[in-house]
Amino acid sequence: MRGAGWRPHTLLMMLICGRATPSRGVIGGTNSCANGDGRAVTTDADGSFHRQLPVAEPPVPCPCVVHVATVTGARADADAVFQVAGHAVKPLPAESADGRLSVLSDTRLTGSSGLLTWFGAPPSRSPVFTVGNVGTSTVHNPVFRIGTGHGVFAPQWDDQQWRGTLEPGRKTQIKLPVELAAGAHGDYTVSLGYGGKVLAEQPWGVGRPWGVTLFWILLCLVVPAAVFRAGMVVVDRVRPRGASGARHRGLPRLTLEFPKFRRSEAPPPPTSTLPWFTPDSDPGTAGRLSAPHDDSPTSPTTPSRKGPT
Repeated sequence: MRGAGWRPHTLLMMLICGRATPSRGVIGGTNSCANGDGRAVTTDADGSFHRQLPVAEPPVPCPCVVHVATVTGARADADAVFQVAGHAVKPLPAESADGRLSVLSDTRLTGSSGLLTWFGAPPSRSPVFTVGNVGTSTVHNPVFRIGTGHGVFAPQWDDQQWRGTLEPGRKTQIKLPVELAAGAHGDYTVSLGYGGKVLAEQPWGVGRPWGVTLFWILLCLVVPAAVFRAGMVVVDRVRPRGASGARHRGLPRLTLEFPKFRRSEAPPPPTSTLPWFTPDSDPGTAGRLSAPHDDSPTSPTTPSRKGPT
């Protein structure tokens, strides 16, 4: 496949689609295309591209086209007639002579995210657009298709009915609610379809629910602390009641008692018990009851008085 005239450096998606013509577009949207065999290509600085596309049978009968559409940026598409050999061919359904709706203004998203969305609540918006009846008959309670696609994935469609009547040549503003899944975040695209055609697309950037991330962080901190506290209570209850049981349940209080030093008193000296002698029993005084005299051997002998014999 070769193409030219696109915006420079733009990502394109190429699909083989059935039940489509260049004049009427792809009836049924990308649900009529072989999405599994599509290819992506990026245009060069001149806005042209070249890419091989494998031939695949679409899920609906031909007539078939090669559908090329932008993935990012402003919406643009183009269709080229293509015949898939061996694939069934059926005529397209006749165009209704009833009223036909056409989008007359750009689509915008209204609404804002609240505090609950920050904690994972489903984000919601309301696409607002103006349509006009370009047919020849009145349109009663038209059913629109609202699609939401995440990134490069195909949109998921949901039918929503607008209550009202639109006469030929008249226009009106329509507002339809759109809601994503809980916790959704990233780049989304809101598509508007009617009568098998995609009328408008609007990008929608959904912020990340940081409240959920904060909740998990706090949970990872609080739960281990609570388990640790409960374990300490259990250990304190099953611990034997001894000397350590009288301590407080709070933080342990360390006390260090030093022994009291006292000055050692010297014992009193023993009293010497002298032997007690009476004058009669003292060996040293037994011979000195008489007058004192010198008993030394060297003393001269006192001559004794002798009477006359």
